[in-house]
Amino acid sequence: MKVYKPEWHCTFRVNEGVEESASWKERIAWRLRAMADKLDGGGRTIRIDYSIFPRVSRQDIDSCLGKGFEVTQSLLTQLAHQAACEDVMRDAKAELFEEGYHH
Repeated sequence: MKVYKPEWHCTFRVNEGVEESASWKERIAWRLRAMADKLDGGGRTIRIDYSIFPRVSRQDIDSCLGKGFEVTQSLLTQLAHQAACEDVMRDAKAELFEEGYHH
């Protein structure tokens, strides 16, 4: 009887800047990304590297990345909401945020 064993491999890395071991081409690419960020003003460039075996379609990868960014958007929206609520509370009840406050 033959035993089947599925084998797969997946790595996923997100870089926000050039690594020390980067080649000159990578360094130039990151300089260009930094210039684009300055020109756009307000964005953030990241690089996503992945290696998947067995091969997965580009469409499936793009779909997964899109869903991941949707989750990121939701989390950032929650953080903004929490910060806004804290700002209101700090204004309305500043004494609650003072050191040593006891009710």
